[in-house]
Amino acid sequence: MLSTTRLGANTVKFSVEEFKNWKNRRVTLLGMSGVGKTYLSDILMKANWFHYSGDYRIGTRYLDEPILDNIKQKAMQVPFLRELLRSDSIYICNNITVDNLLPVASFLGKLGNPELGGLPLDEFKRRQRLHRDAEIATMKDIPQFVKKARDIYGYDHFINDVGGSICELDDEEVIRILDEQTLILYIKASKEDEQELIRRAESDPKPLYYREEFLEEQLEVYKKEKNIEYVAMIDPDEFVRWIFPKLFYARIPRYEAIANNYGYTVTTKELYQVRDEKDFLELVTTAVNRQT
Repeated sequence: MLSTTRLGANTVKFSVEEFKNWKNRRVTLLGMSGVGKTYLSDILMKANWFHYSGDYRIGTRYLDEPILDNIKQKAMQVPFLRELLRSDSIYICNNITVDNLLPVASFLGKLGNPELGGLPLDEFKRRQRLHRDAEIATMKDIPQFVKKARDIYGYDHFINDVGGSICELDDEEVIRILDEQTLILYIKASKEDEQELIRRAESDPKPLYYREEFLEEQLEVYKKEKNIEYVAMIDPDEFVRWIFPKLFYARIPRYEAIANNYGYTVTTKELYQVRDEKDFLELVTTAVNRQT
């Protein structure tokens, strides 16, 4: 990629001139869901950048069968649909798009009372592990997609739009691949945007990925705080509202460690000024200059 050697925490960062002269640019966007990664990707797609959506790849390649099995299991509980499925009169397909990742979220699910749509702890953890494995595999696919983007589809540049949970995988090979293949750009939320992301999560609690150690620690705190003895007594949405701020602030130092060792940092305020590819390249140049 460059004449410099890039080796983990001892990475030789880009110089401004190296970035400006980089013929086939490849950038990984890092940050919490909602900070603007897909917004940037949409802008760059219009300027001959290949959009590699990690969540889309997870849903269409690595979790496709578990997602369909989950949907079929629900459908089999409806007598009318059950007979149609058993007789092969109908089939169910996974219609995930980059802009509609609901099937992935619905499979991941929420922890808590089954009567309120929650999952038992063992099943919830099983799905969490499947998601982690799928995200790791998706990131390891990047080298082949970099080649496909150029050789098959004719794109000059590559934007890697990763999920918000990438910082929690604790997989050295994933970081090595991101470092070797791309420039890593961390989008840091301003204090105002931090509060807005938390507000959104509280008003519309969505399924989330948690490191298992983090989940177990916070689950014990929640049960003691709410005087709840069993997971089946937990309101799934209420638990997500409670845990999201803790997850948010637990992820920040993990993002920052990756950015400090391997990449560059911009803020959401800076990102919101980007309107086209030229603005984006100027933003990255500023970030490189700031950290070189």
